[in-house]
Amino acid sequence: MQYRNGCGGDRLSILGYGCMRFTRRGPGIDIDKAEQEIMEAIQTGVNYFDTAYFYSGSEAALGEILKRNRCRKQVNIATKLPQFLVRTPAAIEKYFQEQLKRLQTNYIDYYLMHMLTDVASWEKLVGFGIQEWIAEKKASGQIRHIGFSFHGNTDMFLQVLDAYDWDFCMIQYNYMDEYSQVGKKGLQAASEKGLPVFIMEPLRGGKLVSLLPQGAKKAIAEHNKKRSAAEWALRWLWNQNEVTCVLSGMNSLDMLRENVRVASDVAAGELTPEDFALIDQIKTSINQTIKVNCTGCAYCMPCPKGVDIPGAFRCYNLIYTEGKRSAVMEYFMVTAGRKNACDVSQCVDCGKCEQHCPQEIAIRRELKQAGRELETPFYKAGKLLYKIIKPW
Repeated sequence: MQYRNGCGGDRLSILGYGCMRFTRRGPGIDIDKAEQEIMEAIQTGVNYFDTAYFYSGSEAALGEILKRNRCRKQVNIATKLPQFLVRTPAAIEKYFQEQLKRLQTNYIDYYLMHMLTDVASWEKLVGFGIQEWIAEKKASGQIRHIGFSFHGNTDMFLQVLDAYDWDFCMIQYNYMDEYSQVGKKGLQAASEKGLPVFIMEPLRGGKLVSLLPQGAKKAIAEHNKKRSAAEWALRWLWNQNEVTCVLSGMNSLDMLRENVRVASDVAAGELTPEDFALIDQIKTSINQTIKVNCTGCAYCMPCPKGVDIPGAFRCYNLIYTEGKRSAVMEYFMVTAGRKNACDVSQCVDCGKCEQHCPQEIAIRRELKQAGRELETPFYKAGKLLYKIIKPW
């Protein structure tokens, strides 16, 4: 296992265990199977385990497994405050104490504000006294390091990054998101601040393996290094010094052993021009299935009405690469969770965006189509509910 620097001198395994996808048996988690997988992960050098309040049963399962095997001190636990449910100052402490109880521990190594989507989400918490609460928890040793996980665009990420003296952050990043979501620019900005950066969705929920088009599969199969699609995606990430730890939702011993194998012999800067050419070939094959040739350059921004144009097109394209359900869920996360509306329905057809698009995309026409596909009844109902339970 390879290790990179975490917070406060920690040496963290470059492969982290994402605990969201434990195998379920009936209504609950198959804890015996999860225990076998987690204990082998620890024995092979994995020392970072990521869970969250909303990963059903995950915190309790992880806590029970670590207690059974008396190995709490061998690992770093990361979990997350469900900040989108916090409506009073007292709620912060309530959720935290519940998480300690579930995890059967008296401290959290890496504690995150879960799914910040804009700086307003953080400012709401500041109004509830979150900064003083964090200082108290760090002073008492109940929280070792504080960070945030983020879904949204680069500009908003940079605002959140500058809003507080964070210890670390977690972002969605993979070779298809190099210039979308937080992107490489955000990754480098966090690294320049000295923050360890943790990566979620390295395979986009497995879709960069299971939903690759035939052209991409053929290119991978014919490459002389004979690596799997998953290995190429992981090596692309670990090739970058700015990446601290890559989370994988491992729910089989075969998956665990394969990922550990790769994490044991990988090195930053190892990819060759021929390797990058293969990655580009895979991306090209995926992009051939998309509807709008948006590169995410953001020359069309800012929209006078706040529409996240590149984000909308990215989600629209996901319908044709990953399926409608996945696309609508992602669109919901990056638009409905914001204080200021940024969804397609805000467009007033002014045309300012089209004056600056280097791809000469008929943005207004394509946005209307994207809106018809993405703003489903489910999306609209969820957006309304979210605004009700998350007052600004």
